[in-house]
Amino acid sequence: MKRRHVKFLAASLFLALSAASEVAQAAGVLTIGRREDSTTFDPIKSAQNADNWVFSNVFDPLVRVDKTGTKLEPGVAESWTVSQDGKVYTFKIRDTQFSDGSPLTAADAVFSLLRIRDDEGSLWRDSYSIIDNAEAPDPRTLVVTLKSPSAPFLSQLALPNASIISEKAFKAEGADEFAEKPVGSGAFSVKEWLRGEKVVLVKNPLFWQAKNVSLDGVDWLTIPDDNTRMLKVQAGELDAALTVPFSRIASLQKDSNLKVALDPSTREDHLLINHAHGKLGQVEVRQALDFAIDKAAIVKTVTFGYGQVANSYIPAGALYHYNDNLMRPYDPQKAKEMLKAAGAADLSLNYVVNAGDEVDEQIAILLQQQLAKAGVKVNLQKVDPSQSWDMLVAGEYDISVMYWTNDILDPDQKTTFVLGHDANMNYMTRYKNDKVKSLVAAARVEMDPKKREQMYIDLQKMAKADVNWVDLYYSPYRNVSRKNIDGFYQNPLGRFFLEDTVKH
Repeated sequence: MKRRHVKFLAASLFLALSAASEVAQAAGVLTIGRREDSTTFDPIKSAQNADNWVFSNVFDPLVRVDKTGTKLEPGVAESWTVSQDGKVYTFKIRDTQFSDGSPLTAADAVFSLLRIRDDEGSLWRDSYSIIDNAEAPDPRTLVVTLKSPSAPFLSQLALPNASIISEKAFKAEGADEFAEKPVGSGAFSVKEWLRGEKVVLVKNPLFWQAKNVSLDGVDWLTIPDDNTRMLKVQAGELDAALTVPFSRIASLQKDSNLKVALDPSTREDHLLINHAHGKLGQVEVRQALDFAIDKAAIVKTVTFGYGQVANSYIPAGALYHYNDNLMRPYDPQKAKEMLKAAGAADLSLNYVVNAGDEVDEQIAILLQQQLAKAGVKVNLQKVDPSQSWDMLVAGEYDISVMYWTNDILDPDQKTTFVLGHDANMNYMTRYKNDKVKSLVAAARVEMDPKKREQMYIDLQKMAKADVNWVDLYYSPYRNVSRKNIDGFYQNPLGRFFLEDTVKH
């Protein structure tokens, strides 16, 4: 008995010391609770914030957007020059390495750029089709030749999806394996990804700014339910949580153990409409839906005044936003009359809602009530957030509220994605207008700023006239962290600068 007792004490002591060691090791690990899981670590095959916000700390693009979200700064490319005709960009590649120790060269940049342009699985092909050729005359020099001058090209290179990946690792592992455990050159590398549970990142000691990185690692935890995320950060089980419900902002601000960050953003929430579904293909029907929705009531009731009514797909404060764009007034009677005239008096719509998303669920109930006043029956279909994107891609919806945040400074990115008839089917709306498509392409290569601004004003007017979707509201990023966390923030394009974050 005595020996067993001694063994038990020894075992207990060992376990206690091990636990203490684990806590000590974890002291530099930041735990973040977020609603959605990652979908892939292949940059070209995603257009979701859940992926891009992690990509930005795993990969490094040629150029980056700075902390203020207003200008470009060097990334993998430490400098660059542009030819007088605006068609040839020459980049000096930084002397750095990938996380596996292999050198990052201009050839990797060539591989990455041509892949985002040419790969059939790339969701960004149209945005990079302006590239005529990319060459690496030596390991430190990248030369990109465009088909014509392009105003947004340099900004496009800052897109997380255009980050530089290791050609050697990609070809050795294969696309599927690389998408699970990639090789990048960012501040952190992927240790493991347990789908539906967490992404575990560890500090990359080979990152070219590694001396600035305080954290040992970052755990991105998937917690779809808003209330659960908030409770966990309040209890100290999480260091930070994303997407604070508007209804919880004031109460969390009163908690002395927490910091609530309301960072300026380029976020716009909107109602997607599937133009390929019956009556929704008629512009009069979509206009009627716009009249039937009380956006001011949504801002007041759902966002608690933290949002503002949206009038354009280009968010307020962003380049070329048209402040005087049309805003249809709330008029359910007019909407009802328009639907009757269009032969859609008995319109019934299937509305895909992200379950566990407090704001989405509140908006869904409001829209259901508002549209009912115009005679529209709305069937709410609550689905797991991990399912909704696939449903949009497959066209298995009539309407659904989603959101967008810009990833680059130039409006071409979002414009191409939602109006340019690219691989994303205009953000899964199936919207089609050949004049809009042509103007999107023309605006991309117009080098006169005044002419280009007018093109984007026209595009905003045309999108509103056609109701490609219904603009709802703009709002800040809403995140919360424990008081011992410093430097946890997003710039207006959504990037988390976790290389700046400190856990005391």
